[in-house]
Amino acid sequence: MRCSSRREAYDARPDALGPGVADLAARVSLAIVSWMVRHLLLLIALAMALYVALPLLAPWLLYRGHQGGAQAIYTLFRPLCHQLPERSFFLFGEQSTYSARELATSLGGAVPARFVGNPVLGYKVAVCQRDVAIYGSMLLALATLGPIARRLRAWPAWVLALSAAPMAVDGLGQLVGLWQSSPWSRVLTGALFGLGLVRWGLPHLSRALASAQEIGMEP
Repeated sequence: MRCSSRREAYDARPDALGPGVADLAARVSLAIVSWMVRHLLLLIALAMALYVALPLLAPWLLYRGHQGGAQAIYTLFRPLCHQLPERSFFLFGEQSTYSARELATSLGGAVPARFVGNPVLGYKVAVCQRDVAIYGSMLLALATLGPIARRLRAWPAWVLALSAAPMAVDGLGQLVGLWQSSPWSRVLTGALFGLGLVRWGLPHLSRALASAQEIGMEP
C-alpha cells in the first residue's frame, strides 16, 4: 500500500506542477522573443559591427605578435570571402593595397592565396576590399537610418537591382578577363550595393517588426 501511495503521489506531481511550469516557460519565451523583436535593428547593427571589426582586428593582432588569434579570425572568415591578397587591404605596411605583380615582386615568386602579410608589406585584412565596403556601408547606413526607419518610404526592388548592377559588372568583367578591377572600383561598387541594400530593406523590416509588436500586444 505504501508503494502504491508513493506512486500515486509521484504520478500526480507532474499534473500539479506541469501547468505552472509550462505557463512560466511560455511567459519567459514570449518575453525573450518580444525583447528581440523590439531590439532587432540594434542586434543587426551590433552583428554588422562585429563583422566589420573582426577582419580589421586580424592584422592588428599579427602586428602585435598574436598569431593564434589572428589565424582564428582568418579561418573564421575564409568560408565567407576569397581573401585574395591582391584584392585586400593591408595595414601597418608600406602600402594599403598591392597588385598581384607588386606582391610577386616583393615575395620573389608566386603569391600564396593564403598570404596574410609580413612586417614590410603589412598585414592583410581578413576580408576583401569589396566586402569591407559592403559591410562598412551597411553599418553606416543602419546607424544613420535606423532611428528614422519607420518614416522611410520603401524603395521598389528595381532600385536594389540598380545599386547592385555596378558591382556585378565590375566583378563579372574581371572574372571573364575583360579588365582588372581596381581597389577604388571595388570599394565604390561595394559601398553602393551596401547602401542600396539597407535603404531598400530597412523600411520593409521596420514595418514587419512593427506588425509583430502589435500582434504581441494583443490579449
